[in-house]
Amino acid sequence: MTISITEDISKLDIELIHRFLVEESYWARERTLEQTKTAIENSMCFGVYDGERQVAFARVVSDKATFAYIGDVFVVEGYRGRGVSKMLMQYIVEHPELQGLRRWVLATRDAHGLYEQFEFAPLRHPERWMEKTAPNAY
Repeated sequence: MTISITEDISKLDIELIHRFLVEESYWARERTLEQTKTAIENSMCFGVYDGERQVAFARVVSDKATFAYIGDVFVVEGYRGRGVSKMLMQYIVEHPELQGLRRWVLATRDAHGLYEQFEFAPLRHPERWMEKTAPNAY
């Protein structure tokens, strides 16, 4: 396994990303291909590759000064449990353009253990947070 991580969106396997999101994720089952493409175009994207094959993905929405949201994190079957998600998260949180931020956020149903390794925790002041969600939001 020769793992590399890049932000080069021209290397992203858009079909793989979209297929994973609508078929295997719990958070993006109703996302259209156009929405996937738009999200990628307007985010910092991180592709993980074993040679030329894309095996993982994440994207970050950020102003690169104060705030970042991490979303659409996944590792394809066959590469899970091999440290790929940890490598990806380490790469993201150490990215030079994402240093000194006041707040990082993400939402997860089942990967708390992974994110806790990178100092993510439940909201410190949940009473200060509000959200507006679509009726079908996860």
